[in-house]
Amino acid sequence: MTDEQGIAMKVYNGISLALEILVLYVKMTLTWFHCLYQFFVPPEPKSVKGEIILITGAGHGMGRETALRFGKLGGIIVCVDINPTGNQETVDMIKEQKGKAYRYECDVTDREAIAVLAEKIRREVGEVTMLVNNAGIMPCKPLLQTSEKEIRTSFEVNIIAHLWLLQTFLPSMMERNHGHIVAMSSMAGVVGLRNLVPYCATKFAVRGLMEALHEELREDKTKDYSGIKFTVICPYIVDTGLCKNPKVKFPTLMKILTPQEASDQIVDAVRRNYNEITIPSSLYYINMICRVFPKQVPLYLKDFLDSGLEADP
Repeated sequence: MTDEQGIAMKVYNGISLALEILVLYVKMTLTWFHCLYQFFVPPEPKSVKGEIILITGAGHGMGRETALRFGKLGGIIVCVDINPTGNQETVDMIKEQKGKAYRYECDVTDREAIAVLAEKIRREVGEVTMLVNNAGIMPCKPLLQTSEKEIRTSFEVNIIAHLWLLQTFLPSMMERNHGHIVAMSSMAGVVGLRNLVPYCATKFAVRGLMEALHEELREDKTKDYSGIKFTVICPYIVDTGLCKNPKVKFPTLMKILTPQEASDQIVDAVRRNYNEITIPSSLYYINMICRVFPKQVPLYLKDFLDSGLEADP
């Protein structure tokens, strides 16, 4: 290559880089304006009528309340829980409000059991178009007092089960480029909290799983998967029975929500295709702002709020 060609190549590469940076800047600016617009004018909620919605942990708490709301909106609800009594109660409640619901008992940590469950659902109901990974457990104690069994079970229920369910139900969504994956994380998956070390680890993992899976489909150039939506839910303290000793210094700022209140926000977020929400929503913006400050600043805020969970008795 001659000196002239080398100079020309450098100029060409420089111009190409400048143009790509300009395009990136325009895209980022337009996205900011679009997000700002949607903050004041939220997208219209989509219909879930006729969608086959599988909800794990449907036998109580937020799982039950979410199932009731989707059922009322015309979704066909597939209730999955390890507790047959609570699961049947949820199905009966959905049918009382003229909804459609089916009951299946399954240990979601058992991959083979999930495969059997999926085949049964396909025969009796149809292909699942919305998966709500809600089942979870929350041992609340210092790490050094947490048993090996509690740690292993937390990971199996709170994160590994998500992987088994995704590997089972995602392929049919990909075939039709239609579906919605909803994952229950937590504010304990956004900030670390004492007495919840294994739980925090699983909930951080849920957010990482969802982000990575979204990227895996987005970057797949063999087919368009834009019809598959992802929503991560990060509640703070919800009175589902898991939080036995909640500690809230300022109830007006950090209200303990009922499962009904939380589920209203969950269903709304799913219907508007939001990628991630916190419950309450104010925590999302507080967390985003805190991330740009030195590490000590968020710690001051946490000390001021002085909220969390005391160890189980």
